[in-house]
Amino acid sequence: MRLKSLREYKDITQSQLASFLHIKQNTYSQYENGQRGVPVEVLIELSSFFETSVDYILELTDEQKPYPRRKEKGKK
Repeated sequence: MRLKSLREYKDITQSQLASFLHIKQNTYSQYENGQRGVPVEVLIELSSFFETSVDYILELTDEQKPYPRRKEKGKK
């Protein structure tokens, strides 16, 4: 996964990103090192934070530009 390179590009620490995600730093470190799977909800938060797609984070594409976000139902 590209989590480490995305985080370093934003020049933030694992602790800062873990705080944003409301998780412990060692949990985030395990995500980054592939020792623990990243829950879907966290992947969505990370894609929004890094302004990219989940596919890019998971290395399913090399296109960093995110897809257009779907509008929430009931909002215009």
